[in-house]
This record gives sequence, structure tokens and C-alpha cells, in this order.
Amino acid sequence: MQIFGVDIGGSGIKGAPVDLDKGDLAQERHKVLTPHPATPDGVADGVKQVVDHFGWTGPIGVTFPGVVTDGAVIRTAANVDDGWIDTDARALLGERLGGSQVTVVNDADAAGIAEMHFGAGRGRHGTVIVLTLGTGIGSAVFVDGVLVPNTELGHLELDGHDAEKRASSKAREDHDMTWEHWASHRVRKYLAHVEMLFSPELFIIGGGVSRKSHKFLPHIEGIKAEIVPAQLQNNAGIVGAAMRAAGH
Repeated sequence: MQIFGVDIGGSGIKGAPVDLDKGDLAQERHKVLTPHPATPDGVADGVKQVVDHFGWTGPIGVTFPGVVTDGAVIRTAANVDDGWIDTDARALLGERLGGSQVTVVNDADAAGIAEMHFGAGRGRHGTVIVLTLGTGIGSAVFVDGVLVPNTELGHLELDGHDAEKRASSKAREDHDMTWEHWASHRVRKYLAHVEMLFSPELFIIGGGVSRKSHKFLPHIEGIKAEIVPAQLQNNAGIVGAAMRAAGH
């Protein structure tokens, strides 16, 4: 069975048909740049470009980098335009995509759903926290495999700042930090704070940096929980969006 998944990020909008039996992309993903400012209309146009690239006409799952309530309404928009707040994303995207059935889910929740079903969290019980380190920090918290939605742990306070301003992949690039310095200082301190609050058994580190985990994970010390890279890497959001659209 195939369902289309789209992952809206702060820098890019990417999508592809997903093989839900294998938990992998059925075709190579297509990506367009996220418009700046990332207004609802601009982003909706980007999503349409990605979907039209494949000529897809069936159900579509879409991730959003913020809190999504009632399966549709956007409540926060930290890394996109504030015009998204209180927007019914399902209605907007459905109309832009010619009446297609659209399901909207928080981006980190989508990545977590995919990782728990097909990836590094498969078969794991207890408290598992998936963290996506990218333009910001997304989080997905699972207790015995059940998602606690819209946790937004990237906005915890760290050193007087939003944690994602200190420990995201973008923060590493913006401040020209080495992988070792970023991991041993910023990421370690952030994980220690999250661990103090939630005492998880497992951290799964996703986002674009997951494919370079060998450069930074060995430098994170002093965390009691197991720390592993996401197995689906940066495709997890696309896969999770498609899973949610299929009712998983």
C-alpha cells in the first residue's frame, strides 16, 4: 500500500510516495525550498509543487513544524511565518491540492511514529523520546509505544534561551561550532535537562544530522539513557506523515 507523505521544514519541503509495508520511500523524494517568509499560501504552493511532481491524486499526509490540534489547526509557528497560527492547515492544503484528503501532524511526532514502528524504537517499551535536530528541535515522546502529542521540548529553557537556539543543528552552523564542541557542550547539556524531567530509557536522535551521527554521538557523555541515531534518518517525517494519513 502506498500513501503520499510531505515533510514541511524550515529550509525545505520534501515528499514522496511511501510504501507502508516496508516503511520506506517508494520513489526518490522531491524537494523544494521553503519560501521566506514561510506564509501559509507560500508553503501551500510548495507542497503542491512536490505533490504535482509525482502526479499524485490520493490521500496525503503532511507534517508541520509546530503544534497541530484537532488534526488540523496550527497553534504555534516558531520556524515559519506567524500567519500560520490558528490556520486550518487541513482545509488550506486540501483546497490547494484540488480537494485531496489531507492529514496534518506535528513534524517531530510524524518522525517519531515512523521510528517507533519501523526504526530505532521498534519493540521498545517504557519512555522513548525522539528528538529531531534541524532548523529547530522537534520532540516526540512515547510511553509504552503510545504518543504524547505536541510536546515541543525544543522550547525548554536552556541557559536563558530557547533550547533550540542553543542545541539545534542550525545553532551549530550559525555559531561555527565543531561537531565535538556542539555535542559535548550544547547537545549533552540539553539531553541532561530533558533526562532530568522525563527519565527516558532511550533517546533517538533524528533530523538531517542523524546521517552524521558518528561525528557527534561519541562525544555525548554522562547521559544515563541509551542514545541512538534515527534509522529512517531524514525520511522519517515523510514516512510518518503517510502512516498518519493511513490511520496509523
